[in-house]
Amino acid sequence: MALSNDDIQACASRLHQAEKTRTQIRQLSQDFPEISIADAYAIQKAWVDVKIAEGRIVKGHKIGLTSKAMQSALNIDEPDSGVLLDDMFFADGGIIPTERFIATRVEAELAFVMKKRLAGPDCTMFDVLNATDFVVPALEILDTRIERVDPKTKATRKIFDTIADNAANAGIVLGGRPIRPLDADLRWIGALCFKNGQLEETGLAAGVLNHPATSVAWLANKIAPLGLALEPGQVVLAGSFIRPIETRKGDTIQADYGAYGSVSCYFA
Repeated sequence: MALSNDDIQACASRLHQAEKTRTQIRQLSQDFPEISIADAYAIQKAWVDVKIAEGRIVKGHKIGLTSKAMQSALNIDEPDSGVLLDDMFFADGGIIPTERFIATRVEAELAFVMKKRLAGPDCTMFDVLNATDFVVPALEILDTRIERVDPKTKATRKIFDTIADNAANAGIVLGGRPIRPLDADLRWIGALCFKNGQLEETGLAAGVLNHPATSVAWLANKIAPLGLALEPGQVVLAGSFIRPIETRKGDTIQADYGAYGSVSCYFA
């Protein structure tokens, strides 16, 4: 890694303060041009550790950048991941407190709820399906504690910034009808996503690495060298199959998953 431990801890502290004060910080890739993917994950872990020390509980993981288009745009060849904590979960149809966030966006995804421990390496999508209790429609709420565009250089965020920022995760809403993983072809589950009653985005879960279970397998293999696994009861957001929908105070977001129900939230 290129960054020192002091640098990593300082970056984590800056992100934590940015979230608490709702004030974005400069892109870490601007301050540390030498930053690596490993550095970014180390910053993310240090930030999550701060939250755990404050009483937060790890409830699962999120996977992002699962589409080929997004990976090409960021010049990477694999997804990224973040950690879901207990205070990120909101009720279906519930209220999202906008004063808690900076600049929210919403994505439609499938969430996997684990039945058995799933550990890499060599984990496959079949292992994922066998280890999953059920799959459920979900909305992911994104936020960014790091500036998307640097005001001076006009540079856009890089993958290092997104990973350090807990893969831009801020919240999750589970809803709709739980599905046993072998009771449907998950690739063909799709959603119509509405903002304030207007259709904004549509997509199919096949957009997530051709099968969302492949995304979950990637994560299990990615965290295995760290001695980590997906644990029973944990929720794993497999990745969005729509473009992010920008939201503001007063917006209602609903994702209609057809036969699998709908999930919604209101930004108050």
